[in-house]
Amino acid sequence: MCEIKNFYCWLLEFSVLLLLLALCLWLAIRPESPKYTIVDITIPKSDIDSGGQNGSIIYALEIENSNKVSSIYYEDTILRFYYESETVGEKTIPSFHKGRGKTRQVTDSVDANPQVWKAIHNSISNATAELKVAVLTRVQYRTWGVKSKHHGLDLQSQISIGSNGKTKKIKLRRASKKWRRRTNRRRLLY
Repeated sequence: MCEIKNFYCWLLEFSVLLLLLALCLWLAIRPESPKYTIVDITIPKSDIDSGGQNGSIIYALEIENSNKVSSIYYEDTILRFYYESETVGEKTIPSFHKGRGKTRQVTDSVDANPQVWKAIHNSISNATAELKVAVLTRVQYRTWGVKSKHHGLDLQSQISIGSNGKTKKIKLRRASKKWRRRTNRRRLLY
């Protein structure tokens, strides 16, 4: 009787030890979401001086994979600029793969919607322009040769643009539910 009781105690201790080991391993290799940072936004001086007819936004977006164990497969990434809930412009970054601990910088331009551009131009002239930037994408993590399920990313940030048409470095964060409702964005991700 005593041996059976000891066996069950040993089995329980062994099971608890395995669960703790599995939890520690899971916490150690759990992948982090990629970090998106707007490094630079510039509105060309010629677009500011043109009187508000047409405009473009030149941006530099940094995408960082800080995971030491997992690489990331990115699907097409949609980058949108908003001004007072109106879409200013949109750019699609084609799908790509980024290795462990790597960073990619994307520099491109977006042609602005002429109907919204006039209001932006007036705001820049008054040094009160605020754009919102949103990123929509889906990613898959590859850890030790195994791909995870798709994870949706819906990030956003608000950016103040000075009268010179420039802004400083800004990190994008998860979009709030209020932001999603206000902009009426279609759900591409989940």
